[in-house]
Amino acid sequence: MPTGASLKQRIRDGAVIVALRTPVTIGRAALEVALGKGVYDLLYVDGQHTAYSEDHLVALCALAEEIGLPVQFRIPHTRQAHLVGRFLDLGPAAILVPEVVDVATADEAVAFSYYPPVGRRSWGGVARHGVRARGGHLDRREYAAWWNETVVVSVQLEAIAAIDNAGALARPGVDYLAFGPNDLSFDLELNPAYPLRTPDDCMRHVADQVRGSGIRLGMAVPTEPAERDRYLAMGITLFQENPRP
Repeated sequence: MPTGASLKQRIRDGAVIVALRTPVTIGRAALEVALGKGVYDLLYVDGQHTAYSEDHLVALCALAEEIGLPVQFRIPHTRQAHLVGRFLDLGPAAILVPEVVDVATADEAVAFSYYPPVGRRSWGGVARHGVRARGGHLDRREYAAWWNETVVVSVQLEAIAAIDNAGALARPGVDYLAFGPNDLSFDLELNPAYPLRTPDDCMRHVADQVRGSGIRLGMAVPTEPAERDRYLAMGITLFQENPRP
């Protein structure tokens, strides 16, 4: 189980990070079995393409925090970036906004992920990550400062417009850009004149744009450990993995 530096700091430092993809309804016994089959840094829950309820998300985040892992939640839709603070109030410590193309969306995600003076997230929520560990007794400024150095914010690139705009999407407050190669492949097929022809070509182009910025790159689809070397060579350091049989 990860110890020492926070997940956010380890991402900044370029450590290889692996998230275990899990259903939001998983119980403790099944989760412990899944975690025992690999080394994981966080749990990933998909709110875009799978069913979830807020109650289930709160329960999973509480369980994960007891075990010592943060939860990343992919929100249901790009246009809900203004609700990021609401989703974080349910217990995740990391957020992923899908299908981002515009800088305004990335800015919105950042604004509602961080407390003032960094962002404009509203104060409140007993299910927030780190509240239980403090017994529910929070110093507002102390918790906000801790949170702003804890939350992981990522936006997902799934269209050629996002690939070309990646340098601008790498905003202050965004920890990493995540690739969605399946929807990106649809867009490449619809635009045969686009000079980059494969998702890998697009990933390399993004890596060139953000090199030296401190913004990291990740995969928003599951990968097998054996196929990660080629992604690592591109500078991609964050991965997702399905539970192992």
